[in-house]
Amino acid sequence: MGEELLTAAVLAGSAAIAYAGAAARVVRQYEQGVVLRFGRLRSRVRGPGLTFIVPFVDRMRKVSLQIVTMPVPAQDGITRDNVTVRVDAVIYFKVVDPVDAVIRVEDYRFAVSQIAQTSLRSIIGKSDLDDLLSNREKLNEGLELMIDNPAVEWGVTIDRVEIKDVSLPETMKRSMARQAEADRERRARLINADAELQASKKLSEAAREMADTPSALQLRLLQTVMAVAAEKNSTLVLPIPVELLRFLERSAEAAESRTAESQAAESRAEGRRGAGSGDDTRREDTGDGTERTRSDDGRSGEGRSGEERGRLAAGERPELGPAPQRAAAAPPYGETRRPEPVRRPAPTAPLRDDDAGTAGCL
Repeated sequence: MGEELLTAAVLAGSAAIAYAGAAARVVRQYEQGVVLRFGRLRSRVRGPGLTFIVPFVDRMRKVSLQIVTMPVPAQDGITRDNVTVRVDAVIYFKVVDPVDAVIRVEDYRFAVSQIAQTSLRSIIGKSDLDDLLSNREKLNEGLELMIDNPAVEWGVTIDRVEIKDVSLPETMKRSMARQAEADRERRARLINADAELQASKKLSEAAREMADTPSALQLRLLQTVMAVAAEKNSTLVLPIPVELLRFLERSAEAAESRTAESQAAESRAEGRRGAGSGDDTRREDTGDGTERTRSDDGRSGEGRSGEERGRLAAGERPELGPAPQRAAAAPPYGETRRPEPVRRPAPTAPLRDDDAGTAGCL
């Protein structure tokens, strides 16, 4: 009898242990348990810790409340400006209502993944390429709103959505690179032009200051020479100021003007002297139609008639003939003309008495 009681007690203990093992469940801190009894939802959600259910009657599903990081596969699409791109993203979400996550959707992870891919393709078609590259914050907000609307009914809230990468065709990359290079070159030219403008203003101010103090230009020239000589070059470049060249030019012009004035003064003085000497010459009439010139120094000229004085006034010499004939008779430049032989008359024989008589008769 005692043995039978002991055996029954052992069997009852073993059954209790087996029942407890089958009924006991452990829910972790970041999880919650949803219990279904004969397929019907129990109103109480099991919290973290040790909990018991009825074996073979209740079924419990554990739902994690942690934030889930889910990558969205890359999606091919065409932007609004007809550019083919490939975009991938990442989504962060968590379960806020375990009952809805179990009851309303079969697999909330798969559902969130599919809605994320669909929303990503939709946002690609509504956006331009520039927005995908530079205005991602706005696209992220729009993508989050598109995914969060249906996910709220599943007991899931979207924490954050980020577009990871935008892949472009190689031709589009080269075109964008050329565009960026051209834009940077334009900005570089504008910056250089602005720098030249500012430098020209400063240089004009410095030029005005140096114009007031000419010694400053000489000091600047010496500084330039020292800067060039400090490089230990064999060739020394010495710039010549423009003001020095202008000074030399003005000096040359002044010297030419002075020379011209002195020559004019000398010519006027010679004219006055010639006029004075002409006044000292006196002409005397000899009474036979000729004149005699006499100067103050006692020298008298040869008497000439009025016709000869007219020829002299016209530039002719009596013994050489008129001036135009002399010019025509002169040989060309570089040629020598032989003097013409003087033709003398042939000697005549003396007349005899009979010849003279005959000549007289004839």
